Amino acid sequence: MQNQNQPLLEVKGLKTYFYMEQDRVAKAVDDVSFTLKKGETLALVGESGSGKSITSLSIMRLIPSPPGKIVEGSVKLEGKELLTLSDRDMRRVRGNDIGMIFQEPMTSLNPVYTIGNQIAETLMKHKKMRKKEAYKRAVDLLKLVGFARAEEIVNEYPHQLSGGMRQRAMIAIAMSCDPKLLIADEPTTALDVTIQAQILDLMVEMKQKFDSSVLLITHDLGVVAEVADRVLVMYGGQIVEEATVYELFTNPKHPYTVGLLNSIPSLDEEVDRLDSIPGTVPPAHRFPHGCRFAPRCKHAMPECLEENPELRETDAHHKVRCYLYEEQGGEKVG
Repeated sequence: MQNQNQPLLEVKGLKTYFYMEQDRVAKAVDDVSFTLKKGETLALVGESGSGKSITSLSIMRLIPSPPGKIVEGSVKLEGKELLTLSDRDMRRVRGNDIGMIFQEPMTSLNPVYTIGNQIAETLMKHKKMRKKEAYKRAVDLLKLVGFARAEEIVNEYPHQLSGGMRQRAMIAIAMSCDPKLLIADEPTTALDVTIQAQILDLMVEMKQKFDSSVLLITHDLGVVAEVADRVLVMYGGQIVEEATVYELFTNPKHPYTVGLLNSIPSLDEEVDRLDSIPGTVPPAHRFPHGCRFAPRCKHAMPECLEENPELRETDAHHKVRCYLYEEQGGEKVG
């Protein structure tokens, strides 16, 4: 029986490295720890190359090996360690306990099978349903995610659907086995703004209907503000800030988070030019020796170039990896 105070998902000291030619090691995820409570939506935010998607693939044990390898750490779902499960047991966890929505459904949906077939196959495999029962459930799920003509969609192929419709079909597949955890990796990136809003509303609705928790991976802070309860900001394979969504938007602490927020256009004030963060995320095999953000940071101090700071709690519900906040009550960056 699960302890009521036990987090649904607990990730501790996760390290996922990629071993490249010429003995180069890309530390894509480097000592990442966080928890996700039951019923919570946790957003993982950062630029491309920050390690967000590799973190989610590590949780699912879908890292391509070689060249990738989870070298250290722990991933527990309701107290059960996933990293030591057999491949067979892990396949049961995927689909049954964890559902996943990918960024581009066209690469996740099989082009030669109908939508109904792909939902039914999941139900037959994980829920041991008979074919007729599985197809009936597939129609019900398609109706649930907003298809008006679900009876027809069930017999159509992915290429016959629009991007938004394919994403709805992916949500139907992901939720088909009533998972405890839904991982959504950039679920709205390829969609136009109107469809994005519909998909986000649908995800919130499905989360409530199925009583699931959500790990949302995104680079879009607008999406975070819309649906998240808590936020993890990633940079250079590490978490640099952790806070409630309200705290993050009203009191950002890490210079990287401040830079991300300052680069968003605001309806309240008119500016000639938006702020931008100089430079780019360094490649994972060439992280700087000290703080990984230091080469792009206007607040960089000598110690930032020498040693990487720890992720520290500055106050309740707020952690930051920055020497400006080594002592509690450090001044706000910005």
